[in-house]
Amino acid sequence: MKNRIRKYKLEIIGSITGAVGGFLYWKFVGCASGSCAITSSPVNSSIYGAMMGALFFGLFKRENKNNSKETQHEKP
Repeated sequence: MKNRIRKYKLEIIGSITGAVGGFLYWKFVGCASGSCAITSSPVNSSIYGAMMGALFFGLFKRENKNNSKETQHEKP
């Protein structure tokens, strides 16, 4: 469990940040008419923000080249 949390630390932080950001966007900007698919509901807005935050923070993850599958196959 700790290894998985350590491995996906950036995605977890990003999803929490995104969910809070999505909720705040719904709270302060939102959609007055209710016809907006994402921002009309705090749940939808928070889930969308969590997904976008996890994807965005995942961009900054460094890959260890020593443990890469590609480099393991190239070794004799």
